[in-house]
Amino acid sequence: MTSNTGNMPMAHIAPIGIFDSGIGGLSVLRHIHQNLPHEDLLYFADSAYAPYGDRSEAEISARSLAVTEFLLQRGVKALVVACNTATTAAIKAIRSAYPDLPVIGIEPGLKPAAAQSHSKIVGVLATKATLLSARLLSLQQQISAASGVHFELQACVGLVDQIEKGELRSPQTAQLLQRYIAPLIAQGADTLVLGCTHYPFVRPLIEEVVSSLTTSPVAIIDTGDAVSRQLTRVLSDNALLQSPLQQGNVSAFTTGSQTALKTAFSSLLQLNPAIQQVATMTPSAAIS
Repeated sequence: MTSNTGNMPMAHIAPIGIFDSGIGGLSVLRHIHQNLPHEDLLYFADSAYAPYGDRSEAEISARSLAVTEFLLQRGVKALVVACNTATTAAIKAIRSAYPDLPVIGIEPGLKPAAAQSHSKIVGVLATKATLLSARLLSLQQQISAASGVHFELQACVGLVDQIEKGELRSPQTAQLLQRYIAPLIAQGADTLVLGCTHYPFVRPLIEEVVSSLTTSPVAIIDTGDAVSRQLTRVLSDNALLQSPLQQGNVSAFTTGSQTALKTAFSSLLQLNPAIQQVATMTPSAAIS
């Protein structure tokens, strides 16, 4: 299989590309690395442009296409869009531009949340761009019509910035979470969807905030593992799985700080990959 870049061999020995606006996609990479330890992974953190959630859909699409092109030039056999905002804004454009490339996106887990909720009220924590996307609104309407579940949407402005800074348990982060979660619990939500790949890294703090607000059980939905399972199915269907006898390698690129990404890999995943800083990119431009 080849992509329409014309120079990308799609052999089973090629790496898997994974990208996010910053470190949030590491929560997805963690599942992929655990479930497919024999695969080589190339991670791209577009940190110079984070957070995507504050940008227009056109900007997000342009950045996503530029990152995809960068990873294709490094021979990836499949692409994981490990960013909810990029998935909702750009995955259609990516698939249109590269129809032969297996592309797996991540979206807020509305369907599993609806199936799990007893109160029929589900809180969705996400970026503003994700919550305003036509893709999410259509999915929400479909599931609500089929299940009778009401979704309370909560934009978590500033939360990605806190996580990018490594403030996973700071008072400021706790205050933000309190502000965003309290109205959802007050509305009767018994299930919370983590609609951004950054948010699983503050899940312990989310659970503490929830416990301070209610004694009733509240389920928390994270779709990172589901993405890993879907990736495995797609690779298997396309005969692209690496031999299980191999030991996979992880390497990374960032448009931001190498030190910051290195620290995130070490503290969050206990990994120490080679990390390369890359310059500003535009779609179809030469990338060094």
